[in-house]
Amino acid sequence: MEKIFRPNPNSFKNTFCVFQEVSLISLKGLVVQYQSKAGSSYYYSKSGMYRLSNHWGRLANSKWRLEPLEPESESKIKLGFAPWENFYYDNPVDELYYLEANYLKQTVNYQHKNNSNYDNKAILRTSFETTKRIKQIRNLFALTSWAKYFEYDDLDILRKKIIEELIFTRRTLDEIKREIV
Repeated sequence: MEKIFRPNPNSFKNTFCVFQEVSLISLKGLVVQYQSKAGSSYYYSKSGMYRLSNHWGRLANSKWRLEPLEPESESKIKLGFAPWENFYYDNPVDELYYLEANYLKQTVNYQHKNNSNYDNKAILRTSFETTKRIKQIRNLFALTSWAKYFEYDDLDILRKKIIEELIFTRRTLDEIKREIV
């Protein structure tokens, strides 16, 4: 009989991880190895962790995000998988995070600097600084009232110019807006 793989429970404290949503069929043959008080189920394999949950984001002292299937499943309970090497350390003082904007979907997300996709172009920030920039970018995507102070032909081009400055420079939003006017 194959021995059940079981990582040290403390190995997940203060981590950042992006899980990919997978089909529930992926659990075939796996056994729940941990059930949280909040109702999430955890399945461990040699290659990574499966997490079945109805909540994602900040979890106690970790930041775990789920990238949904395309098209997105309608179930509130989602199964995510992450390879062990995708769990990165997290703390509030180091500049560990960078931002990525999706202009088609009008979304912004943060990634860890140890992510293999990081190209060293986006500015690294602390968790607090990252959260502040995310809020600003989400407002730029969602609102249009800010644009009435600018002369522009295409709002999407103006929006992209400001968002890219927020991602790739240390200038404040006010500094960026003053420069554009």
